[in-house]
Amino acid sequence: MFSWLGNDDRRRKDPEVFQTVSEGLKKLYKTKLLPLEEYYKFHEFHSPALEDADFDNKPMVLLVGQYSTGKTTFIRYLLEQEFPGMRIGPEPTTDSFIAVMQGDVEGIIPGNALVVDPKKPFRKLNAFGNAFLNRFVCAQLPNPVLESISVIDTPGILSGEKQRISRGYDFAAVLEWFAERVDRIILLFDAHKLDISDEFSEVIKALKNHEDKMRVVLNKADQIETQQLMRVYGALMWSLGKIVNTPEVIRVYIGSFWSHPLLIPDNRKLFEAEEQDLFRDIQSLPRNAALRKLNDLIKRARLAKVHAYIISSLKKEMPSVFGKDNKKKELVNNLGEIYGRIEREHQISPGDFPNLKKMQEQLQGQDFSKFQPLKSKLLDAVEDMLASDIAQLMVLVRQEESQRPVQMVKGGAFEGTLHGPFGHGYGEGAGEGIDDANWVVARDKPMYDEIFYTLSPVDGKITGANAKKEMVRSKLPNTVLGKIWKLSDIDKDGMLDDEEFALANHLIKVKLEGHELPNELPSHLIPPSKRKLTE
Repeated sequence: MFSWLGNDDRRRKDPEVFQTVSEGLKKLYKTKLLPLEEYYKFHEFHSPALEDADFDNKPMVLLVGQYSTGKTTFIRYLLEQEFPGMRIGPEPTTDSFIAVMQGDVEGIIPGNALVVDPKKPFRKLNAFGNAFLNRFVCAQLPNPVLESISVIDTPGILSGEKQRISRGYDFAAVLEWFAERVDRIILLFDAHKLDISDEFSEVIKALKNHEDKMRVVLNKADQIETQQLMRVYGALMWSLGKIVNTPEVIRVYIGSFWSHPLLIPDNRKLFEAEEQDLFRDIQSLPRNAALRKLNDLIKRARLAKVHAYIISSLKKEMPSVFGKDNKKKELVNNLGEIYGRIEREHQISPGDFPNLKKMQEQLQGQDFSKFQPLKSKLLDAVEDMLASDIAQLMVLVRQEESQRPVQMVKGGAFEGTLHGPFGHGYGEGAGEGIDDANWVVARDKPMYDEIFYTLSPVDGKITGANAKKEMVRSKLPNTVLGKIWKLSDIDKDGMLDDEEFALANHLIKVKLEGHELPNELPSHLIPPSKRKLTE
């Protein structure tokens, strides 16, 4: 009699079956989330509808900063190649949004042509009008870095008198559009001018919901002394703390990202370590791209759900005939109370609600009588997507990662320090003596031998207990000393001869100097008499 109830229940519990993550994201969006967005006019309030290109495109990096902070130079440094339309100078030179992407031949695609190309993820930018599209181009060129990622260069954010001149389009809204779709947002600061202008402050606030994608680069740091650099870093963190308004600190990378000699080389090691950290972060983007798109879809679905509750609540409160205008004003003014009621009724986190002031401004121009009432079927579909289908896609993400080779950004500046003597940390720590003909530990072996013979060796070897008495003097934790023991006891007999003991002391010295221990003993550290054992 009620068999249709059972069928519907079964249908809801059985998640969709997808072949790939990209295909799954597209299908879930079109069949479950898009109908809810369209029904409650989500695209008029928040973000345009997503297209296939949004799910298929390569990871994108968005560069944001005030003029002359080195954004374009940073791209030139990564690519190790100039790109079409590139201009560099101390004045505000980049006056356009430039999408730097892979192409078979070098060239520029104007904005109006770009937004009609279905293969590019920029079609919805036509909503910002000609004033923006005349300032938007795509620079295409063949480059190994661009085979894995695309980079978006932005106009320098203005300060002082210049920021009073209108751009002719909503700059912060355009950046917010990009922020929703990119994988990494890099804010660049010049070590010489940390003042955050009104426009820059507005931009950072527009990126508020994307702190997980944001990284900060303190550029041109080679132009100031160490003491000044510490003060500049502290001032930057203080300024960011006031604007970002979160207890978590955004990761800041310090360096000088161009191919010129360092003006003040005192902090060279620091800059090299910071550059490697930043490069590793960018290189990981292709590997995490599917997870990022999945994460963004979940964020979008949560916002769409809240939006549906807000619109349907406003519709429910509106009178059917008289007093509509007065009621509309009252509802807009009391939107905060409506937020609170929805939060309590549906157990929704306050962080899922759109910005109150912005929502009130947008509602002013809307006809409330055209809003739709609550439609449970659409909301249930989104709930079902979040509860069941997303979990299946998470499993598929892991399967795809395990089945394909590790994806990393290659080429350009990413290749320069991977191999050879200019790799980060080459010839330091456990790598010291890698190119020497003689065993590097032999330099200090006479000193270690003196200690060795005081530890009562039997048949040329000391026991673990005796070795421990000496090794704990380093005050290193037992976990570290245990690792050093494993690396040093090459013949695995539970004892150390004079060469193994010297090696153990060498590794202790490496650790005490602040370097990491290797997981496996490098070949150049193996004592000469033991090299046949390891072959």
